[in-house]
Amino acid sequence: MKAIFGISGLSFRKFVAAFSMLILGAVVMTGSALAQGAAPAEMTTRAKQAILMDANTGAVLFQHNADELAPPASMSKLMTLAVIFRALKEGRLKPEDEILFSVNAWRTGGAPSGTSAMFVPVNTKERLDEVLKGIIIQSGNDACIAVAESMAGTEAAFAKMMTDEARRIGLSKSTFRNSTGLHDPEHLMTARELAVLARHLIKEYPEHYTLFGEREFRYRKHRFFNRNPLLALDLGVDGLKTGYIKEAGYGLVASAKQDGRRVILVINGMEDAQARRNEAVRLIEWGFKGFADFKLFDAEEVVGRARVWGGDRMFVPLVGGGEITVLLPKAQSAQRLQAQIIYNSPLKAPIKKGDVIAKLRVTTASQSVNEVPLHAAEDVPQAGAMRRGLDTLVHMAFGWVLR
Repeated sequence: MKAIFGISGLSFRKFVAAFSMLILGAVVMTGSALAQGAAPAEMTTRAKQAILMDANTGAVLFQHNADELAPPASMSKLMTLAVIFRALKEGRLKPEDEILFSVNAWRTGGAPSGTSAMFVPVNTKERLDEVLKGIIIQSGNDACIAVAESMAGTEAAFAKMMTDEARRIGLSKSTFRNSTGLHDPEHLMTARELAVLARHLIKEYPEHYTLFGEREFRYRKHRFFNRNPLLALDLGVDGLKTGYIKEAGYGLVASAKQDGRRVILVINGMEDAQARRNEAVRLIEWGFKGFADFKLFDAEEVVGRARVWGGDRMFVPLVGGGEITVLLPKAQSAQRLQAQIIYNSPLKAPIKKGDVIAKLRVTTASQSVNEVPLHAAEDVPQAGAMRRGLDTLVHMAFGWVLR
């Protein structure tokens, strides 16, 4: 059972007071900020699904239908790449491995298909490092299918590998039926899981991530230009992937870095490529300009308490792993802020100091969400049989009403 408690007592009063200081600071700077075209407090979007995430912390700065399943089109090639990158990291694949482009890869994703392709001739072999450029820069469907068949025998078997890898990295909703993102009614992802996937690629495979920022790729007589429309703009964008099929509209997964901060944006369901570009620029600029880091708690400062079952005391104090700093909108109403401590109840003793046993969730009216792990501030040894028995009776009778 998940326990969700609002922060109470001195810690909550400090939280509200601290946030009020942030609001005051925002009011003081309003004149100059508005002169520079600062974004409004509550953002909206024309996208059918959208999420804007801080890559460093995972904080959600904005979301709209972020958990709604939708066809991801070529954005799902990021999961194809996640499977390939992991195989390279573990030594199951090598950059110099030769990938055969079968008749099926050629017919389904190559020149005859009329879809985005690397245009590799049928029954030709190409090095994996070249094929990766064909996937990332040109969005080649033939390249995806060729690697899928090379790794798993069939594209369907590779699609199962994609779903398995999704579950391994924490994506619980996404399902895959092919390596390309070509339409299948059961090939679905959410905006949130696309953002989590992008963050995973950035953090786990930095040696491959640089490919997403390459502007062009030459193969035989072909010269392919990166389909990401934001790479040429002065936004700090260095990846990741566009997508389009008529069943879903125009989508984009993008990441940008400015002054040490990185954000990840996912939008889907836009009406055309120009609208996709404009909306992406607007949201990314807002993500950088509209938020500020703010310290809520010092290192080792108690945030709250959690109920313990079977311990020599009923509660364990909770602290951050260091200072607790969150990203909050510069313009926001303190009365519309919610802070919660969340943990799986009952927490069973023994508990060791430093164990991660809860999280602090801070939510604003604009649906920005920060989640910070909370640690046990002290040991809680297991109690004797009598105390454990009493706790069991209380839990059976009342749940964790006594907290």
